[in-house]
Amino acid sequence: MGKAKQILQAAAAVDADLVLVPSQHDAHQDHRLLGELALSAFRDQLVLQYQIPKWDGDLGRTNVYVPLTDEVARRKVELLHASFPSQKAHDWWDDEIFFGLMRLRGMESRSRYAEAFSCGKLSLSFS
Repeated sequence: MGKAKQILQAAAAVDADLVLVPSQHDAHQDHRLLGELALSAFRDQLVLQYQIPKWDGDLGRTNVYVPLTDEVARRKVELLHASFPSQKAHDWWDDEIFFGLMRLRGMESRSRYAEAFSCGKLSLSFS
């Protein structure tokens, strides 16, 4: 854990407005650790935790939604296939899983498709 935390703390020095990490409640230990460590490393950035569909069935409740157009949803699925070729061997890895989850999150946010995240802490400032 020490090395991972050091790497994240070094990354936190980058001036980022938004950090996307796996959920701190993810069933996979590596994903969960990254989600947990990111919250302490990125204290001055907005950290949104995303869900990763898998057979563990650990999709939880979300509280931040980003509506997606049909075009963006299709592009996301294309990019997932292109970016994670090692996952294609899994029997659950297919378009229906990704569109289904985006559709479910869309229904929850009154849009056709949506991305959903968890956010433990959010600071708003109005100037």
